[in-house]
Amino acid sequence: MGTRAIKQKVLGLLKQDDLADIETELALLQEKELINALFSGICHSDEQIRWHAVSVMGSAVAVLAEQDMEEARIILRRMLWSLNDESGGIGWGAPESMAEIMCRHQGLADEYVHMLISYMRPDGEEECQDGNFLEHEMLQQGLMWAVGRLAQCRREHLLARGAEHDLPPYLESPDATVCGLAARAIGLLGRPEGLERLQELAKNDRRTVRLYDQGNFSTVSVAKLAELALLELQEVG
Repeated sequence: MGTRAIKQKVLGLLKQDDLADIETELALLQEKELINALFSGICHSDEQIRWHAVSVMGSAVAVLAEQDMEEARIILRRMLWSLNDESGGIGWGAPESMAEIMCRHQGLADEYVHMLISYMRPDGEEECQDGNFLEHEMLQQGLMWAVGRLAQCRREHLLARGAEHDLPPYLESPDATVCGLAARAIGLLGRPEGLERLQELAKNDRRTVRLYDQGNFSTVSVAKLAELALLELQEVG
């Protein structure tokens, strides 16, 4: 099967509803061919194709890492490069895909989680201040989702690097998705950051956010995400 035919097959399957069935079907393809096709999926305009591609990218690269760790690293470096200004690209879907990959493979999480965190941090004058702050709101949406996803599966990796302290500024974002997903990530990390702002959002912010969570789509208000975060923080407090 040629490259174009593989891409069409992959995108067609990603349109389906059941993520488990999609992953089963796509697992029959050779990992490198599948991953190359998925790069078209993670930046697709169709919500279902895009998010299913993110999930499948995670499982596919994890399988590849077990076969050839260096080839898996190349995929992560390709995503990192897409977020670099010098690449000429924009990097749609890269933070989300990186997080999903790291959820599926601990070795890659150990090596690359610090890079994902760096996208929340500005560059500074000190030698240790090596941030790669993402300014574009659409990329910040993906980054906040990525931090929340990692908080579900690699929470200690994030806390060990102080990622919880990077989240409160995003609660001030004018973008509802950035703001809401930041609130969700704070709750999932379970550290009392930005409490006053979370309380304000829980009372007043009726803007809505489209949320993808491991194969499931929902629409939820920023207020609800902030409320859930506060409940999570109460439980761990």
